[in-house]
Amino acid sequence: MRLPASRTLPVAALLLAGGYGIAVEAHPERTDVAQAGPAADYPVTIGDPFDIEGVRWTPVDQLNYDAVGYAKVQQEGLPPLTGAHKTLPLPSYVEVTALDSGRTIVIRLVERGPMVNDSVIALAPSAAEQLGVAKDRAAVRVRRVNPPEVERSRLRTGEAAPRRMDTPESLLKVLRRKLADQTPKPAANVSSAAVQTSKPAAIGVYAAEVKASSGPISSAAPLPPTVSRTQAAASAERQVTGRNGTLVVQVAAFSAPERADKVAKQLDGHVTQAGRYWRVRLGPFIDSGEAAPALEKARAAGYSDARIQRAD
Repeated sequence: MRLPASRTLPVAALLLAGGYGIAVEAHPERTDVAQAGPAADYPVTIGDPFDIEGVRWTPVDQLNYDAVGYAKVQQEGLPPLTGAHKTLPLPSYVEVTALDSGRTIVIRLVERGPMVNDSVIALAPSAAEQLGVAKDRAAVRVRRVNPPEVERSRLRTGEAAPRRMDTPESLLKVLRRKLADQTPKPAANVSSAAVQTSKPAAIGVYAAEVKASSGPISSAAPLPPTVSRTQAAASAERQVTGRNGTLVVQVAAFSAPERADKVAKQLDGHVTQAGRYWRVRLGPFIDSGEAAPALEKARAAGYSDARIQRAD
């Protein structure tokens, strides 16, 4: 007598065989189903640090990434309605806002790039078209988001997610001013007055513990009792002033030297001491043009208040 065929047998076989390390494919004709659903966003890749024209970029899983900069249209290599980013996880999703019009779209990041230091994101031509960008380089805001699955699904298959509401002009003015402020000024105009610190950043990135100062941190403040760290900071300061260049990128200031050390290592910077605080700096650099990629790197890591200033 023939036994009735069981439609659940392949699944059961898969479950039973899993405990013995045997690979059993229950439905080989349907292996593409998972890749078309939420599982297609996993595994998420962070990746190792890499260099672009002498500047080191360190990928990081930063949930609250929000930056202004320039978008580059990448004519080849990117799937429809996708983009490339230097540091955010792959894949992940971002809102991109054109600062000239306020138009805002959502795209999926699938590659590292752009492989130039003066652009924050690369857009596929179809994404640039949806954003209304008619040139190869445009001022944008890039903000990491977590869209609903229905939008993720559309973007995974190359369809456009619904456009967001246009950003109001009042906010666009603020964003344009922020972009103008972070554009490096000529060396003679760079202020050396304030120690700038970051706002709280994201996973794996320490936020600064002090608020931005209206003037230099006083050297009369009590010094930490750790003599070895004080000596190390003095040595680092001597190394900075001994190299060519008079400008540095001031990333943040910390009250705990251990945290400063960790951020400096992450950004390939150095730590110097100013009173009771420990400053993380990149450089020095000969001029503001040379310092610009390091400034963008610091802000891409979550230190949106990083500034170029004179080494002291």
